[in-house]
Amino acid sequence: MSEELKPETPEIVDGEAETTEEEPIKQRKNGLYPGVSDELAENMKSGWADTELHGLEPIAQAQHTAARRAALSARFPGERLVIPAGNLKTRSNDTEYAFRASTEYAYLTGDQTQDGVLVLEPTESGHDATIYLLPRSNRENGEFWLDGQGELWVGRRHSLTEAEQILGLPAKDVRELPEALREATGRVRNVRGHDAGIEAALADKATAETDAELRVYLSEARVVKDEFEIGELQKAVDSTVRGFEDVVKILDKAEATSERYLEGTFFLRARVEGNDIGYGSICAAGPHATTLHWVRNDGDVRSGDLLLLDAGVETHTLYTADVTRTLPINGTFSPLQKKIYDAVYEAQEAGIAAVKPGAAYRDFHDASQRVLAEKLVEWGLVEGPVEKVLELGLQRRWTLHGTGHMLGLDVHDCAAARTEAYVNGTLEPGVCLTVEPGLYFQADDLSVPEEYRGIGVRIEDDILVTEDGNRNLSAALPRRSDEVEAWMAATKAK
Repeated sequence: MSEELKPETPEIVDGEAETTEEEPIKQRKNGLYPGVSDELAENMKSGWADTELHGLEPIAQAQHTAARRAALSARFPGERLVIPAGNLKTRSNDTEYAFRASTEYAYLTGDQTQDGVLVLEPTESGHDATIYLLPRSNRENGEFWLDGQGELWVGRRHSLTEAEQILGLPAKDVRELPEALREATGRVRNVRGHDAGIEAALADKATAETDAELRVYLSEARVVKDEFEIGELQKAVDSTVRGFEDVVKILDKAEATSERYLEGTFFLRARVEGNDIGYGSICAAGPHATTLHWVRNDGDVRSGDLLLLDAGVETHTLYTADVTRTLPINGTFSPLQKKIYDAVYEAQEAGIAAVKPGAAYRDFHDASQRVLAEKLVEWGLVEGPVEKVLELGLQRRWTLHGTGHMLGLDVHDCAAARTEAYVNGTLEPGVCLTVEPGLYFQADDLSVPEEYRGIGVRIEDDILVTEDGNRNLSAALPRRSDEVEAWMAATKAK
């Protein structure tokens, strides 16, 4: 990364950069150039081609985001609604994490740019929606080449006119928004936790309670996916399937290195075909498979052990898959591994069968847990009867987690929804969820025979509720133990 000219990003006060014509943009403390001559500053103002883009087409989801905003308007009549994208977060010193727009903002606009804010202003007939964005870098004051977020440092932004064409929304300069919000009257709701400057401007207008109601509504609005969202989830899953194939092909290389070879291999697919990974990939080999969210991925990959790979590609529109397969690293399950794997497969089959319109959300979890409890009793690991085991939750020592969750823009989507609309709700067409039972025998668990210890198995698929049942979006990845072995052999031979 070049650093000789790169200045510190100007300080932001109340959402506005302190840079003006009279106050030069701050330079890096230890930069090699002490300043900018008047001659150079003048030179940099001219000689640039007009790069404004014309005739741009709206993004694919524009009609869907408009419908979502209309539903939001109807839910909160007469109230000003503020939904920020969020700001860059510092990783270390003057480097930032890659920006990811807030889910609520992306859902309502389709935009993914930092510092953006959607505002719905109340009118007599509903709301007027405006998107507030950073305009293109200023060439008159040198921002475009001196500011740490200037065009020559991080790339061109869309102009406000371009943004209007792409998003189907009026666009204004976001630097003017904090002052407008401070002067605003009437009831205001804001999605908190993303933009401290916006929250400060609304400090005497919004309350935590009313803001939480807005977030809950936006969570519940995403429970049922529209046509566009279902298509994006299928894209995410399809790329994820190819990522799993990539990993199987290089298992021998991972054995010579570590789990991080697996992680890097899947990440390449995610970055080439999508925006990113949807969450930290779990590449858990051997006893690491018993740690539910093993993302350190620094362990050995050994022949004879199992690999629990839990990973998902995030599309360019930020929808993510979430798939898990537990694979024998040498291509063949041992008898005990197969017994445990087949038990989890049977539990998953029962869970998937319970996913259908009109069913209680909890049904798939209960169905999967019953099968696992039966197996644990059958194997003599816990004393029956099964009904007692389930009543007391004794199976949880080895099953640990819930059997699934909703999926969408977030890997654990709709998390702020009311309990009665989520886990105590009823399934309907358009709901997308994971079904992911597992059995985990910790390496230090003295309550099970020694040969069980260190074995972890999870099988996870992304299931869409349809009009007449369900569709497994990730069905292209084999699940049955014999099919897994055959698939691995064929994939390695390619």
